[in-house]
Amino acid sequence: MNNNLIKKTCHAIGMSIVLQASLLPMPIQAAQATPPLNVLLITADDLNYNSIGSYGCSIPNITPNLDRLAKGGLKFNHAHVNIAICQPCRQSIMTGRYPHTNGAEGFDPIDAAVPTLQEHLRTAGYLNGILGKEQHLKPIHRYCWDLCITEGELASGAGIGRSPERYHQYSKAFLKLAKDQKKPFFLMANIHDPHRPFAGSAQELHSWANDLPKVTRRIKAEDVNVPGFLANIPNVRKEIAEYYTSVYRCDESVGAILKALDESGFANNTLVMFLSDNGIAVPFAKANCYLNSTKTPWIVSWPGKTKAGSVDDTHLISGIDFMPTILEALDINQVDGIDGRSFLPLLRNEKQAGRDYAFTEFHKTYARRCFPMRAIQGKKLGYIVNFWANRTAPMRMDSTSGLSFNAMQKAGKTNPEIASRVTLFDHRVLEEFFDFENDPDGLNNLIAHPEYQDKIKEMRHRLREEMKRTSDPALSTFEQLDNPAALDAFMKAQQARAKK
Repeated sequence: MNNNLIKKTCHAIGMSIVLQASLLPMPIQAAQATPPLNVLLITADDLNYNSIGSYGCSIPNITPNLDRLAKGGLKFNHAHVNIAICQPCRQSIMTGRYPHTNGAEGFDPIDAAVPTLQEHLRTAGYLNGILGKEQHLKPIHRYCWDLCITEGELASGAGIGRSPERYHQYSKAFLKLAKDQKKPFFLMANIHDPHRPFAGSAQELHSWANDLPKVTRRIKAEDVNVPGFLANIPNVRKEIAEYYTSVYRCDESVGAILKALDESGFANNTLVMFLSDNGIAVPFAKANCYLNSTKTPWIVSWPGKTKAGSVDDTHLISGIDFMPTILEALDINQVDGIDGRSFLPLLRNEKQAGRDYAFTEFHKTYARRCFPMRAIQGKKLGYIVNFWANRTAPMRMDSTSGLSFNAMQKAGKTNPEIASRVTLFDHRVLEEFFDFENDPDGLNNLIAHPEYQDKIKEMRHRLREEMKRTSDPALSTFEQLDNPAALDAFMKAQQARAKK
């Protein structure tokens, strides 16, 4: 196949594979002494950080492929995405910028002036491929994908992005294209599991009738541990088991992609990274700023560079660091205006100063309802400000659409402890501070605890400095948290913007 590829956009579900024309690539010399480095990024959808065996999941053999990847590479114990919702998370990762600096705070396009990683790599002569979630990397007119497989093309039955066989098929097709064109590649493989509807759920049946995605293993309710931030009641336990059935299938898709990489002969010169876009789609996880919202499993395998079975339990990395790290690893010039910074030294088992905290945020949900939050997470402690607390309707989205939230609402009618959790989720409080080392589920808000006031003051200061550095539009309001009128005005303005 020649280099005059067919120009395309890929915004319709179920459209066939088409190829895009090149954008001023800098050709890679064919006869190099060592082959150029390739990059494979695999993301999971709504996978909680501790749902993987190597990250502490108690279900036997729940993620054998991810565990094998971790055993052969480097596992980060303190990694976060910068926003816990699918599209803005991926757009933050692929721009190296926070949502409030790349223009994509919710389900919005990236600002036209903001460069993306895929653009920069294509200009440098890389072949770009994306499997699924193609709608989550807008704007469409600036796509730089040489191979774009839509969600519908990754279907198993009607269930989009839930077929390990198709992830293998399309990964193999892209890798063959790279081999035929003799180009280094960047492949972003976005797995839709374990996003709702969970495998075996009533939601799944309602969504796809009898044309359901296949499963090869069903997790039983008696085999799961219910997360501590939820109520351990029958329907919650049932839904968590459905979630873990989807987790297992997610891992099968990871294995299918890695199998295609092994078959291609590229494995020895490919840098592989795996992470999740946010936590599980239940209350107090996805679409919030809690530990279980933004903390992600982050596994790196780089043959000859990362030490097999190594664990980084010291440094914090976050999604905005992905783009600068990849550019440095590929020896490609950095892009101006990036909020993150490369953690390449950590992949060489070196130390790196200034990696004590990660900064996270939230803006709005699918229905363009506004729930602005900011947070700072350390290895042990976390501080969250909820600008929307008691100033808008309760948050409703896919996290509240299934069995878990409905069961907690019902149980709360007779159980005061569960009722208080539902009330907190619905209305929140302005500030929260948690000892996440001892309370990872965020059950004990220490914001008024005398012992922690110095640390709270320090973390407020650190958050303020990062907001200043990145010209966060919420900064002025953050500096007036004791002014109800300022909070009211901010929320009114944010809700007006969200509806546009």
